[in-house]
Amino acid sequence: MSDTQASGVEPAQNRAAIDAEASTFSTLKRLWPYIWPEGRADLKRRAILALLTLVLAKLVTVLVPYAFKFATDALTGEGNLAGEVPDWLQFMVVPLALVLAYGAARMAMAGFTQLRDAIFARVGQHAVRVLANRTFEHMHRLSLRFHVARRTGGLSRVIERGTKGIEAIVRLTILSMIPTILEFALVGIVVAYQFDLVYVGILAVMIVAYLGFTVWASNRRIAIRRAMNESDNEANFKSLDALLNYETVKYFGNERLEAERFDQSMRRYEKAAIRTFTSLAGLNFGQAVIFTLGMTVCMALSARQVMAGTATIGDFVMINALLVQLYIPLNFLGTMYREIKQGLVDVESMFELLDRDPEVADPPGAVPLEIEAGEVRFEDVVFSYDGARPILKGISFAVPAGRTVAIVGPSGAGKSTISRILLRFYDIVSGRVTIDGQDISKVQQASLRAAIGMVPQDTVLFNDTVFYNIRYGRPSASREEVIEAARRAQIHDFIESLPEGYETPVGERGLKLSGGEKQRVAIARTILKAPPILMLDEATSALDTHTEKEIQSALKAVSRGRTTLVIAHRLSTVIDADEIIVLVKGQIVERGRHADLLELGGVYAGMWDRQRQAAEAEAELEVAEREDDLGGTESARQRETDAA
Repeated sequence: MSDTQASGVEPAQNRAAIDAEASTFSTLKRLWPYIWPEGRADLKRRAILALLTLVLAKLVTVLVPYAFKFATDALTGEGNLAGEVPDWLQFMVVPLALVLAYGAARMAMAGFTQLRDAIFARVGQHAVRVLANRTFEHMHRLSLRFHVARRTGGLSRVIERGTKGIEAIVRLTILSMIPTILEFALVGIVVAYQFDLVYVGILAVMIVAYLGFTVWASNRRIAIRRAMNESDNEANFKSLDALLNYETVKYFGNERLEAERFDQSMRRYEKAAIRTFTSLAGLNFGQAVIFTLGMTVCMALSARQVMAGTATIGDFVMINALLVQLYIPLNFLGTMYREIKQGLVDVESMFELLDRDPEVADPPGAVPLEIEAGEVRFEDVVFSYDGARPILKGISFAVPAGRTVAIVGPSGAGKSTISRILLRFYDIVSGRVTIDGQDISKVQQASLRAAIGMVPQDTVLFNDTVFYNIRYGRPSASREEVIEAARRAQIHDFIESLPEGYETPVGERGLKLSGGEKQRVAIARTILKAPPILMLDEATSALDTHTEKEIQSALKAVSRGRTTLVIAHRLSTVIDADEIIVLVKGQIVERGRHADLLELGGVYAGMWDRQRQAAEAEAELEVAEREDDLGGTESARQRETDAA
């Protein structure tokens, strides 16, 4: 390695350390408004009151060693009571005073501590709730592109650890750091007054060395903690992904494969966790060594003074009691620093989410969408997911108010992309999309999506009741309105036949319901929403022919009188559309009504012939199977007749 390279290592490390400290300060600065919230004078009063109770506890703690000193001096005959009161009275008073003083001090410290926790609980939990809720809301504002790329399990872990980190930082910063520093100052004053400045110097060196070592060792452990968090995120994601895709795992018999993938992540977590606990053991041992050295020096000095007659045995006991009591906050300060640093690492991930700007955002001055008729227009729209490969290449079409327009085409033509653009999950590269002449990129997203009802191909339901999933279309709807929507979606009778009716749980992603039942729930949900514009994105392509026909009749009822855009794979579902648009490789190649496109003899006619032939072959197969079944039954009857 060259000299230049060698000389560049230390500055790089220094820059990393400076960046880390800047990051820590920045995180604490951003966290402060949640600890000390504006407009919440009640929470501020609670924080101050909790701090005062802990200060009282620290004052009592510092005074306790005086009780030991006076008691010891009295028992050895060196106290102020010697020669002033009878021996029998001194023998009775001293032990009783010692017990009472110690007991009162212990009760006072415990009482103040518990009172502090009770008072401050509302402050800490408010900070946790507000920041966690803000993060949760922000994640829903982030674009679909972000959520497609991220791991859901990892995101949930970020919030989980972040909320715990907030709680630790809030509790330790307000309730422990300031009082602990105050205790150091009080102990220093007592030592300087009762003993000698040499003791103060020894304590100062010990405290500085102790804290310096703690900070150095804790900073080294931060990287280990981050590695452990990453491994934990990965393991959690893999377990969640495997469980969400439980059926797929079973289809292919890959339980062993998933277990091995999970175990690989857990091995990395295991290594990081071992390093975490090993480094913690080294940190604790180093702290104990530094404190013991300082304590030993102070005790040796005090013992020498006792032997020289310049100090009493009570002084020896007092310096020992002071140091023992000092060890608790000193050790806690080290623990507090470690927990705060670890909490900051966890909270950093949460703030990183909050720092990520939504890709799709309302422009300044965005106004609500106003629906008059509900006409939808795409004007020379160009779109690409990654900027390199165009998906839509200048398409233009209109969906007149109250009419139905269908978009068909082969897979990868860009059909579903149109629905995502209309809902503004993505912004287009160029062109314009309007509703009643209003550019959707200039209106509020909430009002845009409130005007559109979506029935997707893959209906995913919440792990709640049937009633909750239908009412999700309009949470303010009454029970009667929910039932009416279910009737119109032709699913009311089925729901009533369930053991718990509308209160029946649908399971994870609605897996307790069949595909047709889930689609009907989705239709009922959209009926309840009552949007002026309806989007059907291949809503029946995953269903069998019989179920498709039943769902199709429900969809016709929903779309009647509404502006409807249908994205379809099965052409039989769109033959009644007012216009059919044929999309191939992001371009419109044909458009017209069903009969006109068949006469044209182009792409649509070819797709229709292929699907018709497939449907006829399927029908012939069903007839053949039915005849085989009937033939088998007749043969069996003939054999029974012959046998008789």
